[in-house]
Amino acid sequence: MGSEIAKTEFSEQDFRQFQQNLRKETLMLMEWFSADAFEQREVMCGFELEGWLVDSDCAPAARNEEFLARVNNPLVVAELSKYNFELNVAPHPLNRQLPEFLRGELQTLWDNGSLHAREMGCQTLMTGILPTLQDRMLTLESMSSMQRFHALNREILRTRSRHPLKINIEGPNDRLEVVHHDVMAEAATTSLQIHFQVPLSRAAAFYNVAHVLSAPMAALSANSPFLFGRELWDETRIPLFEQAVYTPSFVDLSGRPVSRVTFGRDYVRDSLREVFLENLDGFPVLLPVTLDHDFSMMHHLRLHNGTIWRWNRPLIGFGENGRPHLRIEHRVPAAGPSIPDVVANILFFYGAMMYLQPEVPQANISFEQARANFYAAARSGLNANVAWTSGSTMPVETLILQHLIPGAILALAAAGFDSRDLRYYLVDILAQRVASRRNGAWWQKAFVGKHGPDFRALTQACLDNQSLGIPVHEWSI
Repeated sequence: MGSEIAKTEFSEQDFRQFQQNLRKETLMLMEWFSADAFEQREVMCGFELEGWLVDSDCAPAARNEEFLARVNNPLVVAELSKYNFELNVAPHPLNRQLPEFLRGELQTLWDNGSLHAREMGCQTLMTGILPTLQDRMLTLESMSSMQRFHALNREILRTRSRHPLKINIEGPNDRLEVVHHDVMAEAATTSLQIHFQVPLSRAAAFYNVAHVLSAPMAALSANSPFLFGRELWDETRIPLFEQAVYTPSFVDLSGRPVSRVTFGRDYVRDSLREVFLENLDGFPVLLPVTLDHDFSMMHHLRLHNGTIWRWNRPLIGFGENGRPHLRIEHRVPAAGPSIPDVVANILFFYGAMMYLQPEVPQANISFEQARANFYAAARSGLNANVAWTSGSTMPVETLILQHLIPGAILALAAAGFDSRDLRYYLVDILAQRVASRRNGAWWQKAFVGKHGPDFRALTQACLDNQSLGIPVHEWSI
């Protein structure tokens, strides 16, 4: 959850002091890596889910301050725009109680939020990009009031010498070109962020595997085919986020500019320490807020890391006992389309991570192949072809159905998961979704194909189907 900051205007001295503090904390973190000072307990799981507030006309409602005040729950927080909010679920061990915990916690938070939204004359919706959203709605007037967001906007523009941000996304049959003089286009993107707390001994391998899994995760969870009335990528959220805050920071070995929203530069070789060293030397500071000088809490390092939006991002956290831990945040999936779909996506990710980690698939899939797979899946969803460990190319549907779902089931069964939960989420929901190719992107495009580009009707149908609590492959059109 993004923390608030105390100021929005920064001096050169602020930047110098923050950089000094960041360097001190990074050096301390390197010592923690060397001494393996991190929490060694069992694997822990959690997630964040971003949602929309919509009014009676299914248009975005800029009322998250009233909504958050009504909900009054520290697990429900503001996002960049007043149209959005974020739900946070506390971590839980990777054990047989996890499916029930995830479903129960999400359902409770969502139902409570929906109740308060209805009292306001609004509804809550989980989707990758709101179909009724229009470009003219994304202005600084719709930015949430947190100082953190306003400072980020100002500093990103400063690093670009105030050059406008150009959004240029080309789909199979349509193209979008718009220009923004602020970062508000990023608010159009709403996601599911899966957290995976792991011991140091396995963190590097899991981090690399998360990159390999990004393509199948993008394909099966694609839920963002429309932006401002244009049909673009199945997961348009991916290029939109990358372009909405595009700030080239350094150039990788292949000559490619690396921005702050990035698939990354390479796998890690030995340790996640490599990523935090890259943060220190490769990415300019955006929010130089000097915090208390207890460097052991890593306040500056964590704030800086929070302004670098890797699709797979390592995080430093602290448990109730004050001991640090390592988490991997997987930011690839779109929000929605339904609560059962969200839980199925999360469980598949955990199971596939556990299944692939001992196999070290990155040894047979180059980072460039993993990157190409990711963007192919974001563009074409379940119709994409991907390179895999055999050295050949296969449909991503085949990869998921014949390799990853069976492997995820085996891994989760070995962790003690109930066979009924595995059948329900990974077979009855996920395998059926993939086999029918009916993910959220397919459903939205099929609806428009049948009813025409009536995005209000599309959004209302999404709300109606979502309220039934059934997975997207069973939704009516």
